[in-house]
Amino acid sequence: MSEQGERHFSHRIGLLRAMVLGANDGIISTACLILGVAAAHASGHAILVAGTAGLVAGAASMAIGEYVSVSSQRDSEQADIKKEIWELENTPERELAELTGIYQSKGLTPELAREVAEELTKHDALTIHLAEELGISAHNMARPIQAALSSAGSFSVGAGIPLLASSLANDSNRIWLTIVVVFVALLGLGASSATFGGAHPVKPVLRIVLGGGAAMAFTMAIGSLFGATVG
Repeated sequence: MSEQGERHFSHRIGLLRAMVLGANDGIISTACLILGVAAAHASGHAILVAGTAGLVAGAASMAIGEYVSVSSQRDSEQADIKKEIWELENTPERELAELTGIYQSKGLTPELAREVAEELTKHDALTIHLAEELGISAHNMARPIQAALSSAGSFSVGAGIPLLASSLANDSNRIWLTIVVVFVALLGLGASSATFGGAHPVKPVLRIVLGGGAAMAFTMAIGSLFGATVG
């Protein structure tokens, strides 16, 4: 297969991270909240209110957190881009020498490295310097709004799964039905995120399922202890 025809997944890293983190956090945190309150022998109405509040608060928190974090990354990238523009305008020979050195370090002879650097500089000096010196390119630049929206949306979808399962269950099977549905959702999330990122599914699935199971077990133990103490 030609280089142009190869499939790579690195351009999806930012979006994939935000979506997986949001969905995983939504499923686990809301499930833990529901199970913890249920283990404390709360009423069905109280469990539903707690789960809904957790969904809204979590989605808002994820959106704000991602926006602030990715905006800081974006600010840093913009500062580097401005600095590189200034250097190319005011010290072009030094920048050309720096680019030549980069290609020499990759194995090219000094003469060939200089020739490649000159040709690429003529074509698009800023783009090539950003890519080679700073690792910045169009497909991996920080996108705060995209990160915020994808995190909030994926959190809401994830949180809706245990919330829906709990709302459809009765008091006698609410805990077990929620646990089963959550584990199925975590399995699906791990498999789909691995497929989307081009990775083998075993490790992502194990990480998500084991982590979620441990979190739910711990929260239920605390809820049960609190319920027994209050009772």
